[in-house]
Order: sequence, then C-alpha cells, then structure tokens
Amino acid sequence: MTYQALNLQPGDAPFRADPAKSYTLPARFYHDPEIFALEKDAIFYKSWWYAGHVSQVAEAGAFLTTRIHEQNIFVARTRQGDLRAFYNVCPHRGHKLVEGTGRKNIITCPYHAWAFDFDGTLKSARNTENMEGFNRDEFALKPVQVEVFCGLVMVNLDPDATSFAEQTGDLEKEIRHYMPQVDDLAFAQRDTYDVKSNWKVMIDNFLECYHCHTAHKDFVDLVDMNSYRVRTNGLYSSQCSDAVKSTESKAFNFEQGDVEFSYAGWFVWPNFTIWVYPGEPNLSVLQMNPAEPERCIEYQDWFVPNGEVTPQLKDAIDYQIDVLQPEDIGLCESVQEGLKSSGYNQGRFVVDKGRTELSEHAVHHFQKLVAEALGARLDPG
Repeated sequence: MTYQALNLQPGDAPFRADPAKSYTLPARFYHDPEIFALEKDAIFYKSWWYAGHVSQVAEAGAFLTTRIHEQNIFVARTRQGDLRAFYNVCPHRGHKLVEGTGRKNIITCPYHAWAFDFDGTLKSARNTENMEGFNRDEFALKPVQVEVFCGLVMVNLDPDATSFAEQTGDLEKEIRHYMPQVDDLAFAQRDTYDVKSNWKVMIDNFLECYHCHTAHKDFVDLVDMNSYRVRTNGLYSSQCSDAVKSTESKAFNFEQGDVEFSYAGWFVWPNFTIWVYPGEPNLSVLQMNPAEPERCIEYQDWFVPNGEVTPQLKDAIDYQIDVLQPEDIGLCESVQEGLKSSGYNQGRFVVDKGRTELSEHAVHHFQKLVAEALGARLDPG
C-alpha cells in the first residue's frame, strides 16, 4: 500500500539523491497519522531494534522487555545459557507474560497460570491434562530474532532479516576503535524523556552539528570542532571528533590519559544513536521511540565498567540530563510546531564540499532511508 501523501504533490520542491541539490522531505512526513501508521510495518516491524544490554540478562532466568509499537517482546537467558526472544504474550488468551526486567525460575502467566520455560516451551497448563486433542507443542511461545552486538541486545520481528552485524558493516570496528573496553561495560541507568515531537525530528537534530555553535555552547566547548566529521555508511552514520580540545570544559572535566578523542557518536537505522564521551570508559544508547505522530519517548541507557557510576562519569551523565537533552528537546519541540505552520513545507539541506561539522548531508541520508522504506516516489535527480 502506498499512501498518496508519500509522493510529491503540487507545491512540493524535489527531494533529490544529491543532498547539495535537494530540498527536505515535506512537512507532512512528520505529522500525518497515515504516514505514521505506514512506518510501523514498513520500518519498525522489519528493522533491528535496540532492546537492552547483555549485562541485564547475564544469568539463567534473567529477562528484559521492550515494546515496538503494539508489539511487546521479552528477551531471556535460558537454562542452557542461550539468549532467546519471544512475543510477550500468552498463547492461551493473550495476556502479557512479564513486565520490565527481572529474573524468574519459570515464566507463569498472571491470568490462568500457564507456565513456560525460557526456551519458549509450554511446561504446564492447568486442567488440560485430559483434554482431547490438546498438544502443548502448539502453544509454545512465538520466537523473535535476537542478536548481541557490542553488548547491545538487538531484536527483529522479521524472521527473514539478515543479521544486524552484517547489515551494519564496519560499525562494530568503529565502536571498538573508540571504546576498546566495550565488552567490560554493564548497564548503569536509564533516563526517560517524553518529547512533543515526531521521532524523525529528533534524529534529524542528532545528525547535524550546524546548530551546535548557536544551541550547544557547552558541547562546542567540550568537542574539537576542527576534527568533527560526519560520515554516512549504509544503515548508519558516524560523527566523531578525533582530537582532545580540553580536559576542562563547561560541560564536564576528565583526565587526559583516559581518551584520545573528544566525542564519538553513531546513528543506527532506524531510531537509535550510540554515544561515547571522553573520560573514563562509557557508552550510551539514546533511542527515539515513536509514541504518536507528534510525540516521542526517548530512552537513554548508560553503560560503564561494572555498572558503577564514578564521580567523573556522573558529571558526564548530569551534563547530558541537565544541559544537552533540555537544549535538544526544546529545539525539536519548536521545530514540530513549525512543521504544522501554513508558512512552512520544506527547507534546503545546507551541504558543503568538505562535509564539515556544518554540513547536513547525514540528515539527507536518513530522510532518504525513510523515503525508500516507505516506497515514496521522489525526484530521481
């Protein structure tokens, strides 16, 4: 199905393959309820989704849950040590099986007490022992693809999807270059933000630093902008600054010996970003979860050695919570209002030949992925 609003309409300027010649996607892509509905099947039910961290499911019986629009999923560690993922629904009458994170000896439905092992098999179902034709194998939990990548637990509702590692090419190599201790990190905390913005506005904002000098003065004080470059690569893009500007900044301080860069970040299709700040080993994931056409729930999960936040790491986390996130949320909520204005439909991507920190080519890269996934017919020029 292709909804007419996906395609260029009278009055629309062309969205082109060349970002330097292209206009942005029309504003309706960011608030139209039918486009929002199409994104579920075309994007989110076919893509890899960040669910949590392997440290949260390290022991047998440990589980975590995640939600992809209406689809509730849980990931669990089996008694044999394998990681499995399933739809979080009882095959008897559809009740949710588990909530949040935790650890159990067996998964028991709160409704009628059907019990399942962590490999998805039905172990017991009260009062079915003498039912004619009842086959427990018919009522095993429905599996979902699961994969661990640099400690991140990824799930995919598409049973035919190729592996996340295969789809993302050199991403693991890049992450390990900037954070070689990635395998030693553990979950520390989750911060949640309820934003009055379409999820794509949030990602557009992440993908360019054209706004950094005006809106993120502490970030610019922290990061060496002369070496800050944004590079697109298939289903991800990177934005890294390879020089240390100063160990003492308005954002937070760190020790010179800890790092050889001032920032590393990645966008990963379709809706999450990975951050590495200078200082003691750390990595965080900021995920933009679509809630409504004009509302997004952001989760930022932090991973540090042994899951213990030191004073230096707390300063970095507090900077994110108290300064950078409020700045970005304010920008995105204002943009969302503007996208409904009769005075706006499209803008131009500001792209320079050097693809410097001021260039918006990565925003175009993301918007092109969105348009292609939705099957939009766009200007081929």
